[in-house]
Amino acid sequence: MTLQLTANQVWQEIEANLFAVLGMVTPTGEARTVGIVYIVDDHKLYIGTDKAAWKAKHIARNPHVSVTVPIAKRIPFLPWIKIPAATITFSGMANVLEHRDVKADVLKKLYRGVVKDEEALAASCVIEVTPQEDFITYGVGVPLMQMRFPDKARGRVAV
Repeated sequence: MTLQLTANQVWQEIEANLFAVLGMVTPTGEARTVGIVYIVDDHKLYIGTDKAAWKAKHIARNPHVSVTVPIAKRIPFLPWIKIPAATITFSGMANVLEHRDVKADVLKKLYRGVVKDEEALAASCVIEVTPQEDFITYGVGVPLMQMRFPDKARGRVAV
C-alpha cells in the first residue's frame, strides 16, 4: 500500500529544506546532476546561478528537469548511526530568468543579502522550476522504522 500524503505536506517538507539535486540533459543527450540551494515561492523553486554556469546553459536549451530533495533522518542521541535520507522527487519545467523578471522579494530571499556587488548580480541569473504531475516520495511522513518497508514508505501525490 502506498502512503497517502497531501500536496501540502510535501510542500511543507520542500520549504523546510534548502538543498536539492537538479537533474538536466546536455545538448548531446547526456544526463547531468548538480547540487543546488533553492528557495520556494508560490509553489515554484528558485535557484540563483551564474549565467555562464553549465546548468543555466543546459536548461536554456532543454527546460525539462528533475529535482530530488534529500531529507536527513537521524536517530535522537545516536547521530553516528547512518540512516538513508528520505526523498521527494519530481519532474518539472525550468526557465532561466533575468533578475528583472523575478519578484524583488524572491531575489532578496534567494541571495540572502550575500550577493550585493552589482557586477556579481549582473553576471548571475535565476532558474525557476515549476513542478509537474506528481511528487514521488520515500520516507516522508513516516516513522523512521517504517522506512524499512518500501510499501509503507513510498508515496505519490499530485503536485
